[in-house]
Amino acid sequence: MKEVHILLVDDNEGDILLTVEALNEARIINKISVARDGVEALRFLNKAAEYRDAETPDLILLDINLPKMDGMEVLALIKKDQDLRRIPVIMLTTSSSERDILASYDNHANCYITKPVDLDRFMSVVRTIEDFWISIVKLPTTA
Repeated sequence: MKEVHILLVDDNEGDILLTVEALNEARIINKISVARDGVEALRFLNKAAEYRDAETPDLILLDINLPKMDGMEVLALIKKDQDLRRIPVIMLTTSSSERDILASYDNHANCYITKPVDLDRFMSVVRTIEDFWISIVKLPTTA
């Protein structure tokens, strides 16, 4: 099975640790990169400066509430970019606002998931994301 490269974009260290732990617990081989704000995510995706050798991710887990540039802006820029728009973007956020949900889908998010507050449910959600998006879905090949 091909290694799947996931870009996790989140500024909450606790959520980063839990997400990485849940992804690493699975039997599926993953490479996980982390960006802690929207600007860093775009620098990573556009292979700017220190990220010039970065591998294009196969899947992006994107939080909405980010410093420097929020997740909605990042999503819109990804989906407008000819080279990035085919990368599936999963909005993984604490917001359950209908406005955020609609805006995410209007900007072509592939799905929207509200992070559960309960630790066990959070871990279960991350494993379910992994099961579906990596084991079942056929992801586009990245350059």
